[in-house]
Amino acid sequence: MRTPESPLRQAGLREHHLGLVARQVAAAGRPPSRAEIAAATGLTRATVSALVDELIGGNLLTEVAPVPRTGAGRPATGLALAADGPAGLGLEINVDYLAACLVDLSGTVRHRAVLPADQRPHPPELVLTRLAALAGEVLTAPQARGLPLAGAALAVPGLVTGDGLVRLAPNLGWQDVDVPAVLAADGGPLADVPLTVDNEANLAALGELHARHGEPADFVYVSGEIGIGAGIVLDGRLFRGTRGWSGELGHLAVRPDGPSCRCGARGCLEQYAGQEAILRSAGLAGQGLTATEALRQVAERAAGSEQQVRRSLTAAAGALGVVLAGVVNLLDVQTIVLGGIYAPLAPWLSPVVEAEIGRRVLTVGWSPVTVRASLLGAEAAATGAAGAVVRAVRDHPAPWLTAG
Repeated sequence: MRTPESPLRQAGLREHHLGLVARQVAAAGRPPSRAEIAAATGLTRATVSALVDELIGGNLLTEVAPVPRTGAGRPATGLALAADGPAGLGLEINVDYLAACLVDLSGTVRHRAVLPADQRPHPPELVLTRLAALAGEVLTAPQARGLPLAGAALAVPGLVTGDGLVRLAPNLGWQDVDVPAVLAADGGPLADVPLTVDNEANLAALGELHARHGEPADFVYVSGEIGIGAGIVLDGRLFRGTRGWSGELGHLAVRPDGPSCRCGARGCLEQYAGQEAILRSAGLAGQGLTATEALRQVAERAAGSEQQVRRSLTAAAGALGVVLAGVVNLLDVQTIVLGGIYAPLAPWLSPVVEAEIGRRVLTVGWSPVTVRASLLGAEAAATGAAGAVVRAVRDHPAPWLTAG
C-alpha cells in the first residue's frame, strides 16, 4: 500500500519537466519555439512557457532570433542554451600528461591546457597539486571568464569507486588514493569544486557517444595509451559492471606465458599493444622524444612505408584484434572505436583488427563489425569529463536552479 506522497510527486514532476524542456532545446537542430517544444513533449503551452521562463531566469536558456517559418503569422522566438550559463571542468591524469578543459553548456570547448610530463616518479599528492594548478590556469583564461562553474569531473586510468577513491591505477603506481580528500586538503582551485572521479575510458566513451549524437548506441571505445582501457556503451548507456570497474581491456591476456605486466600478471594486452610496446618495437623508445613527438614519427614513418614501424603496428593490431574479437563474441556489439593514440594510427591498425575479428567472431558473416577512429582522439577523456558535468545540469536542471 502506497503512503501519501503527493507533494513529492508534484516536485518530482516539475523536475522531470524542467529536464525534458532543457533536453529538447539541447537536442534540437535549430532553436525551437515554445510551441514546438509543447508539441514535441505533449506538455501544454502554458506549462512549457512557465518552465522556459524558469530556465531563462536560471541562466540555462536564452531567447534568440525568431524561428523562420513558411506559414502565415508572426514568427515565434527561438530558444537556445545560454552561452554564459554553467560550465563543466574536465580533468585528466594520464601516465605521461595532465589535461584540463572547460566546456560551456552547449558542449563547446572554451579552453584547454595540456601539461606533458611523466607522472610515475611522483607521489599522488604532487600530481594532484599540479593538476589543480593546471585547472586554475584554465579557469582564469580569458575564454573562461564570466562562466559559472557547475562542477568538475576527473578521468583516471584505473579502478575508481563511486566516492572518488582510486582503488588501483597500476600504470601510475597508485593504490587507495582518496582523490577528493587530497584536493580538498590541498586548498587549491579545486578544493571547493564539486568533483566526480571516473575511469578515463568511461568518460572518453561518453564523450564519443555525444560527439556522434548517440549513434551508434552500442559500441566499445578502446582507449590506447601506455595503458589500454575500454568504455562499453550498450543501448546508449555506459555499462560499468557490478562495482563500476568494467573495461580493463589492457589486462586481458594475449599469451598467459608472455612478459610480466605492471598489474602482476603475464602476457597482458598492454605488453603487446600499449604505447610503450609500439614505440619499443618501432625503434623509437629511449630517444628523448615526448610521447606526442614519438607517435607523430610513428604515423609519418608508417605513411612512408618504413617496414619496422609497419611491422610494429601490425603486431600491435594483431594482439588488439584477438582480444577485441573475444569482446565482440561476448557482448555482441557492432562497432569498435579506436581512441587515444590509436585514433591517428587507425589507418594501419583498423585493417588488421578487422581481419582478426573476421576470423574469430562467430556472427561476423551475418553482422559485420565496424572499426573506426575516435572523433575526439586524445582529447576524448577530458572533453568527455567536462561534457558529463554540463549534461548533468541540462538533464536535471532543478538542483542548479535551487542552488542559484
